[in-house]
Amino acid sequence: MVRLSGRSGARSLRRRSGPRPHRAPDRARGLRGGGIPDGGRPPKHGRRPRSPLSRISVAGQVFLFQVFIVMLLVVAAVVALVLQVRHDSTNEARNRSVAVAQAFANAPGTVETLSAPDPSAVFQPQAEAARVTTGVDFIVVMNTDGIRYSHPKPDRIGKQFVGTIEPALRGEVVTEEIVGTIGPLVQAVVPVKDSDGKVVGLVSAGITTATVGGTADQQLPLLLSAAAVALALATGGTALVSRRLLRQTHGLGPHEMTRMYEHHDAVLHAVREGVIIVGDEGRLLLANDEAHRLLDLPADAEGRQVADLGLTADTAELLASGRVATDEVHLIKERLLAVNQRPTNLRGGPSGSVATLRDSTELRALSGRAETARERLSMLYDAGVGIGTSLDVTRTAGELADLAVPRFADFVTVDLFGAVLNGGQADTVSPLHRTAFSGIREDAPLYPLGKEIAFVETSPQARALEAGRPVLEPRLAQAPGWQAQDLERSAQVVEYGIHSLIAVPLRAGALVLGVVSFWRSEKPQPFDAEELELAEELVARAAVSIDNARRYTREHSMAVTLQRSLLPRSLPEQNALEIAYRYLPAQAGVGGDWFDVLPLSGARVALVVGDVVGHGLHAAATMGRLRTAVHNFSALDLPPEELLALLDELVARIDQDEAAETASAPVTGATCLYAVYDPVSGRCTVARAGHPPPAVIHPDGRVEFPDVPAGPPLGLGGLPFETAELDLAEGSRLVLYTDGLVEDREHDIDEGLELLREALARAGGGSPEATCRAVLDARLPDRPGDDIALLVARTRALPADRVAEWEVPSDPAEVAKVRAEVTRRLADWDLEELGFTTELILSELVTNAIRYGGEPIRVRVMRDRTLICEVFDSSNTSPHLRYAAMTDEGGRGLFLVAQVAERWGTRYTSEGKVIWAEQPLP
Repeated sequence: MVRLSGRSGARSLRRRSGPRPHRAPDRARGLRGGGIPDGGRPPKHGRRPRSPLSRISVAGQVFLFQVFIVMLLVVAAVVALVLQVRHDSTNEARNRSVAVAQAFANAPGTVETLSAPDPSAVFQPQAEAARVTTGVDFIVVMNTDGIRYSHPKPDRIGKQFVGTIEPALRGEVVTEEIVGTIGPLVQAVVPVKDSDGKVVGLVSAGITTATVGGTADQQLPLLLSAAAVALALATGGTALVSRRLLRQTHGLGPHEMTRMYEHHDAVLHAVREGVIIVGDEGRLLLANDEAHRLLDLPADAEGRQVADLGLTADTAELLASGRVATDEVHLIKERLLAVNQRPTNLRGGPSGSVATLRDSTELRALSGRAETARERLSMLYDAGVGIGTSLDVTRTAGELADLAVPRFADFVTVDLFGAVLNGGQADTVSPLHRTAFSGIREDAPLYPLGKEIAFVETSPQARALEAGRPVLEPRLAQAPGWQAQDLERSAQVVEYGIHSLIAVPLRAGALVLGVVSFWRSEKPQPFDAEELELAEELVARAAVSIDNARRYTREHSMAVTLQRSLLPRSLPEQNALEIAYRYLPAQAGVGGDWFDVLPLSGARVALVVGDVVGHGLHAAATMGRLRTAVHNFSALDLPPEELLALLDELVARIDQDEAAETASAPVTGATCLYAVYDPVSGRCTVARAGHPPPAVIHPDGRVEFPDVPAGPPLGLGGLPFETAELDLAEGSRLVLYTDGLVEDREHDIDEGLELLREALARAGGGSPEATCRAVLDARLPDRPGDDIALLVARTRALPADRVAEWEVPSDPAEVAKVRAEVTRRLADWDLEELGFTTELILSELVTNAIRYGGEPIRVRVMRDRTLICEVFDSSNTSPHLRYAAMTDEGGRGLFLVAQVAERWGTRYTSEGKVIWAEQPLP
């Protein structure tokens, strides 16, 4: 133990001056651990006899004292609790007796029974039943003279009641503790009054003292158990405190601690390392002799601030800060000191720090090389974490150049083959492109960024590429092979001060990507062999990242090319919708978002938006398969829910095929929304499979998200898809999108939908193109993490004067009337030249409907981009085109329809089928 200075009268452990006094032989040697001389027996005189307690350590005495106090408190608590329990039990007995007696006295029929000829016959069973129910020991009913009508012991009936009844005869309630016929008890006597308030009898109820005492005795074991637990806890806590005190003093008494203090004092000043203890306020508390010598401290250094002792700034800052230091080297007056410092409060000690000083002057010659090695290791570590932060070839090359300047070289250039920049494999005979350039200044006469360079065979760069090993040119002014690259520029480089070069090939396995050049100008020493190895290691680490970026660039380019080829390059011509769209691929990679616009029969248009989970070639290829499938299914004029069901089966089959090939079960995962808009009725039928709902901007600017049932994503199967019918006024804008627009890491989909609603509301009543622009300006992130597809369609209605419709009775004679009506309508539309072919088409289709279909039969003719003829009937049988034999009487009608019409087909509805045919307008 050491005594710290800083308080009046405290003495320093350091010997101020002069030789250390010689210790007596008995002080220096021959003392045992307990302070007993070598003889082994304590002296007989001069020592006061010890009491029994003095033989116990301080920790043991504290332990016994605390256990004694805890036992006193526990005994007092038990006595108090027992008295309290007994008091509470007596009160409970009084209250229960009064309550039971009053309840019995006021019970219906009690007054009448008192005036009966034989009250005991009635009261005795009632009282016994009530006694058992209420838990009292007796219920006694008596007259005003105290003669009992009931009692737990029948032989007491008719005898005088034991107790005070006079207050009860006056109408009061009496409670008392007496010795009755059944022993000591607590009883209550209450009056029984008639309707006039006159006391006509008395009722007494009571509990014996044995019962009351039994309640207390039942609680006493619990109280004693709790007391025992409390005593055990207190004893355990006291034992822990005692053990802590025992550890603090190490079981030593005052004599042993004094002896240990003297030994520590001797050791502290005898060691050949400086020891310094500094308080938490930067004040020097202790310094041994060696510390005074190494730091050349003044004699009165203890108690002064460290900053006032004349130490160097970095040493004073370290000692005053108290921070942890391990072998930190400080130069102090031609001495190189290794300083180790630790706080003193790590294990509950006083605040401050202790530092040890070791003279390491002999290591001074090695410190420069150690620092250089440490810097190189640090640079290699930084290269591992700082190069390759992105999958961009140019940026990765720039990270390499920026890392090496100025820590390793003054200028760094990275030259890559052109094919590497595009993701391909390098052609070593093609020129290189200066991809990255970094330097301490920007006016160096080296080839500029972006320059295409063809190195001559004698240049260090060409030799490094040829041999696959780094090349060192220590003195560029004396290197004719390097100067042959460009005599004029080489002279400018040497004149600028660049004098040494290391050229390292960028290699990823057997693939050569380019070359890295390290140039030195500021440091007069040229690059050496050790620095050559460092440059090779640095470039090797960067080459892996550049090759990864090259591979990613190749895959990204392929995926973008594939995706662009699969997406629609232009929208089909149609009159039902005015459409604008945007497609933005993710920055991190190509995804599987897609959209399409598909003209259908009857001037209808289908809009589809989908999203394939994941990124890369797999997602793009899956998207292409789904888009092709939608094209094929839409040609069948299927309802939206049936089309999604077929897509669901297709995705499930794709998953099964992939699972069979890869021995795993990958879930492709895709969402889709399919909508069909009819410009004649203004109705839009929508179904979705796990896709975000569409948005509708009404002509008045109001924005809503219609409630479209959300089916499961494609590929899960097991559940049918549902549709929603939307009645859209002309001029409404239907907005379809993918989740990349409304969902990201910062916003969930609900918040994203609300932000989209606000952006659509701000778009106002503009065109679809303006709406797309306004939405992306408000919602597009700086670096999209997912693809974004946006489709905005403004609805148009087919004018009523361009639609004609007739009901046709199921009579072959009605076919001529239909032809006549159609001829007149074509004349109104200035389409007389289509009259013959239209009559031929309708004659065949209506005749087939009358012959093979069911009523009702309707004919509808529409003038849109084409002339559309539709015949509806209620049957589900569909005609088929076939070749009729020479002997067949029929079978040539549909063949003629197919010849004169541009397109024809059949679509099914919930009520039947529609056979349609389109003719181009003249």
